[in-house]
Amino acid sequence: MKKYAWIWYIKEDCIDEYVRMHREPWPEIMEAHRKAGIKNYSIFRNGLQFFYVFECDDVQKAMQYMDNDEDCRRWNAITSKMVEGSFDLGSEEPIEYLDEIFYLE
Repeated sequence: MKKYAWIWYIKEDCIDEYVRMHREPWPEIMEAHRKAGIKNYSIFRNGLQFFYVFECDDVQKAMQYMDNDEDCRRWNAITSKMVEGSFDLGSEEPIEYLDEIFYLE
């Protein structure tokens, strides 16, 4: 299983709603991520900067699954207006993943 991580900045006027939505995610969104094969997904916050990390066997397949999921599309339609970054899960590289340079097992 490979780890993936990226950083997005959230628009200042959207912080409260973005945090609330992720502290109280829709059950159907959680289920869609599980069905897509995403595991150990965490989001960390530093001011307006949010750091995302998850594990997945096939990230392209996972993104394709979520891009075709109606609940994910509804969620993304709301949250995509809050982030400064690409939210197009249908694109070949929807998120600019970070290179892992250190890992302690």
